[in-house]
Amino acid sequence: MLAAPHGGRAPRTPTHRVGSAITVTRPAPRAGLGRPPWRRARLGRGVLAVRGPGAEGPRETTGEGTTMTIGPASRTPGGDGRGGPVEWSLLPLTAGLNGRGHLTVGGCDLLELAAEFETPLFVYDELHLRQRCREAAAAFPGGASYAGKAFLCTAMARLAHEEGLSIDVASAGELMTVRAAGVPAADIIVHGNNKSRDELRLALTERVGRLVVDSLDEVARIEQLVAEGHPAPDVLLRVTPDVDPRTHASISTGQVDSKFGLRLPSAAEEAVARLRSGTVGRLRGLHMHLGSQITDLSVYAKAIRVVAPHARRWAAEELSVGGGVAVAYTAGEASPAVSTWADLVRGACREAGLDVRLRCELGRALVGPAAVTLYTVGSIKHIPGVRTYVVVDGGMADNLRVALYGSRYELLLPRAATAARTATVTVVGKHCESGDVLVRDGRVPSDLRVGDILCTPVTGAYGYSLATPYNRIGRPAVVFARDGAARLVLRRETVEDLLRLDVAIP
Repeated sequence: MLAAPHGGRAPRTPTHRVGSAITVTRPAPRAGLGRPPWRRARLGRGVLAVRGPGAEGPRETTGEGTTMTIGPASRTPGGDGRGGPVEWSLLPLTAGLNGRGHLTVGGCDLLELAAEFETPLFVYDELHLRQRCREAAAAFPGGASYAGKAFLCTAMARLAHEEGLSIDVASAGELMTVRAAGVPAADIIVHGNNKSRDELRLALTERVGRLVVDSLDEVARIEQLVAEGHPAPDVLLRVTPDVDPRTHASISTGQVDSKFGLRLPSAAEEAVARLRSGTVGRLRGLHMHLGSQITDLSVYAKAIRVVAPHARRWAAEELSVGGGVAVAYTAGEASPAVSTWADLVRGACREAGLDVRLRCELGRALVGPAAVTLYTVGSIKHIPGVRTYVVVDGGMADNLRVALYGSRYELLLPRAATAARTATVTVVGKHCESGDVLVRDGRVPSDLRVGDILCTPVTGAYGYSLATPYNRIGRPAVVFARDGAARLVLRRETVEDLLRLDVAIP
């Protein structure tokens, strides 16, 4: 049974965890892009000293170019999703325990962050973000992009660019957010299946690095703008290879029946002819995107075999293979390494006789596991013989993926991160929908009570970016945690913010 509100036994204090440590090397920031100031408030108590095999144990250091060892990355004892603790591998890279047994991210006590910034709250591990961006840049030298749709703000755009990535955008709002972060237009790639004339004009005026053309109507709009004197863009033509990515239908994009891209060869052939006329832009190569949360990487090799003959015939210099590499949300799920994916793609190109500059666009794989969301438990409703509802102060407005795709998440209490989770509950939000569910039939410690801070890991992608002000509840705040300090990168949306859009009644 769950503990009664404001009652029950004292929280358990974890005393151990095991596994190998990870080492993260901190880079110097890219020249010309400074780092915003850190906010330091009641933080920085560090992590519990734990030594894994071959590790020298966690230590905190400061200064650029130093190395921080933060352990461990393997699962905790019993972390098998069947009543044991959450698998440690689902937590951000710098996750640890402090002297009070509280879960920390970036050296920051999550309970203190909840008290300081309130809940709901997205907490990103900055070193995790930087490490994953760096890995993508190494896997696709000169061709890796961050897909801003996964999570975008000026701080995230700047961080990704500092680590060597271009930025993909899909609207004027995303484009100007990235420009506001100080990212050069030449390092921006503009997507979108229905770019308006104004959006295209903006992209051309800004002289973005690449424009991904998605339809014949878009070709016509670009042609008109160029005729009016706007700069001709460098273009990637998005094609659909008709490959089933074997993922959820709502996030499948590589099949013929898709709102994205041009079918091979007919529609794409016409677009290539018009692009080569010299009145639209310069065709640099092809782009394909198969979908999201793809675990079977062989589908990329299949798609490359389909696209390769056309790329050779059209003398493509570049091929973007999109993104879509899956991440694990719950215990036992697959999470392919970006380097493995890159090797497979490179090998498939060689086998197909395709000599091109490879590009990729990764979003979820870089930011998804880097964040956790914190909620405050406001009510516990036990319906005998049916289920126990745990009601929190967020919900579908800050995590729409459950309602959209039936996505599943794990649960843990930051005050007792390695505690056994023996109670089954359904976590719901405060919005006026029966479908406002965050975690269905999830596991929590049996002493969960009203007022507890509840944590869902792997919420860094498509959480805030899909957030809405449903019921006129503002979007949550977002912080980046690093070296025992947290900085606010997106403040909480207020009622005043919402009312600012209202037109005064005469």
